[in-house]
Amino acid sequence: MSDKIKVMVVDDSALVRQVVTQAIATDPGIEVVATAQDPVFAIEKMKTVWPDVLVVDIEMPRMDGLTFLKKIMAEHPTPIIVCSSLAEKGAQVTMEALAAGAFTIITKPKMGLKSFLQDSANDIVTAIKAAARANMGAVRRMTTQAPATGITRPKLSADVMLSAQHTGANMYGTTDRLIAIGTSTGGTQALEAVLTKLPAVCAGIVIVQHMPEKFTGMFADRLNSLCKLEVREAQNGDRVMPGRALIAPGGRHMMLKRSGAQYYVEVADGPLVNRHKPSVDVLFRSVAQIAGKNALGVIMTGMGDDGARGMKEMHDAGAQTVAEDESTCVVFGMPKEAIKLGGVDKVVPLDRIPQEIVAYGV
Repeated sequence: MSDKIKVMVVDDSALVRQVVTQAIATDPGIEVVATAQDPVFAIEKMKTVWPDVLVVDIEMPRMDGLTFLKKIMAEHPTPIIVCSSLAEKGAQVTMEALAAGAFTIITKPKMGLKSFLQDSANDIVTAIKAAARANMGAVRRMTTQAPATGITRPKLSADVMLSAQHTGANMYGTTDRLIAIGTSTGGTQALEAVLTKLPAVCAGIVIVQHMPEKFTGMFADRLNSLCKLEVREAQNGDRVMPGRALIAPGGRHMMLKRSGAQYYVEVADGPLVNRHKPSVDVLFRSVAQIAGKNALGVIMTGMGDDGARGMKEMHDAGAQTVAEDESTCVVFGMPKEAIKLGGVDKVVPLDRIPQEIVAYGV
């Protein structure tokens, strides 16, 4: 038996099927076992060989990708990478796909598709390898109770946005508490599971969820419709206040600031940090410097190590810190790295995280 990761590509574009197959062929540990121009053909082929990972478009003839995803998750949960356009209509449907259990999003442009997919070969391969290791039991539990993350390139540290040197800003007068949350792959479902359990009034919350532009606003709107507290996509200068959760916009970093005794956020452009924008490390470092011991840091499911160093800085500044346990993580990457650095006080399963937040911030 082959130990290679078996992949099926389902897309009505012959060009996408060809280029994604070529990208995957660059890695000897992955093989494309089948391609299909729509889910109906895919279902027939899957009777012969069931893939470890599916790469699926959203808009296809005969059966759309969202219906296909829901069918797979209900009958035989399998990691599905959504390869979708950033068009507004497509973005809304892709958000629904994340909520239904899609592993992650690879966004593709309307123009220059071939060169984009060729340039993104490493990202596609990385996503497939992570998806093959996903904890599908955790995905199924979250989607039964009830979404990515763009993967990017150069790995810079938070230093490019914010000096590691302590500013001393938290040395003068406020006792207001806040919660900082960082998450990535699997985080759309995890955040929904956490935020919907919180009361209307708790300490202000700032969140980085790795997600492309245009998706974070829709994600925040969805959560706002489900939660007792206010959830919104952050804008530069927004107050951090009790009963409000601010989600960093895709394509921008978010940092905590303070004016007198009031917290607010700065939303700014900048380089990718840990291959992401927004970056959890950038947010957590700013929280360590501005809020210090008046903060609770929470790191949840996600691949890579973004947020691990920032959580250690929060811990060293006196903040309380919590990591999601491996048993409930879709991908035990970011929490694992934070634990290894010694920056985590408690490790708890997902269903305990709301209790930790309420105990700290209500």
